[in-house]
Amino acid sequence: MSTVACYCRVSTEDQSLERQVTQTAEYAQSTIGADLANVHRYQDKSTGTNVERSGYQEMMADAEAGHLDAVVVLSISRICRSISDLERTASRLEDYGVELHILNEGLTLRPGESDPYQTALFQLLGVFAELEANMAQQRTKDGIAARQQRDDYHHGPAPLGFEKDNGELIEADNYHDVVSVLELKIKDEIGTREAARRLDCGTATINRAVERAELYGL
Repeated sequence: MSTVACYCRVSTEDQSLERQVTQTAEYAQSTIGADLANVHRYQDKSTGTNVERSGYQEMMADAEAGHLDAVVVLSISRICRSISDLERTASRLEDYGVELHILNEGLTLRPGESDPYQTALFQLLGVFAELEANMAQQRTKDGIAARQQRDDYHHGPAPLGFEKDNGELIEADNYHDVVSVLELKIKDEIGTREAARRLDCGTATINRAVERAELYGL
């Protein structure tokens, strides 16, 4: 009898996991044929500044230990923050001999099974992941260059997530945390006050950062 992990994640504390829990559990039983007693739920309510995802880490540890036969998630966005994250996760699960089922995208990746369509699709996702990263990096560089041409750059403070070094704008230690939170804000997954709370700054600072989204590759 297969032991199946249903992984569910939401981005904010006030979002519900119920739909993900129900759909992944039903799929595990009806499609994979797992008994309810062998369906295990792992979940995270992660924020932009919480990247550890304890539920995810526990699931991957159980997969590595040989306790799981399959992992089921509702969509790509629930198990990873980017396509490159998906590629790393899928590769690890394959190494552990664990299937990965992604419901909304209709992807099923089985270790040792050669499906030309699935392989081509996954490789295509990998190409887009690299393109996505390169484009975001270039947007950030362009935004910084444009910012440095403006008078307020020379006389004002560095933008949120940046600092100045000998007159040059460089990423601060919290840059990636800032990008994660601003992305949630721009997608309306969190409000301005919540974004300000997570980054320990004022709401006006958040609004200015959103207006300069190109600085963060957003």
